[in-house]
Amino acid sequence: HVQLVESGGGSVQAGGSLTLSCVPSTFRYMAWFRQAPEKEREWVAGMDGTLGSTTYADSIKGRFTLSLDNAKTTLNLQMNSLKPEDTAMYYCAARPFWGGGSWNSEGPYKYWGQGTQVTVSS
Repeated sequence: HVQLVESGGGSVQAGGSLTLSCVPSTFRYMAWFRQAPEKEREWVAGMDGTLGSTTYADSIKGRFTLSLDNAKTTLNLQMNSLKPEDTAMYYCAARPFWGGGSWNSEGPYKYWGQGTQVTVSS
């Protein structure tokens, strides 16, 4: 059994930045999801580690950036220009193979982290 571990959450003011990290990131398809209070969990961003390609939800496009460290063991989510509506628990997820569906299909994700809280105040 693999347990993904997130870190880097915290409290910031609107316009600030945070970087979330997830280990291990050795799976081909890695993603971040988030869940705000009383809302459904939503997909945020995904990376194909083999192709090095990334894809983002429209709500965060241009503000968040996914990257892998040089050792390709840590997946980082750089979050800039944070807004109060970004407040949520952020979860890292991994799918060793595609398994059908789309990036925001939760079913194919086999491994999940416990989450890290991000709070953005206005």
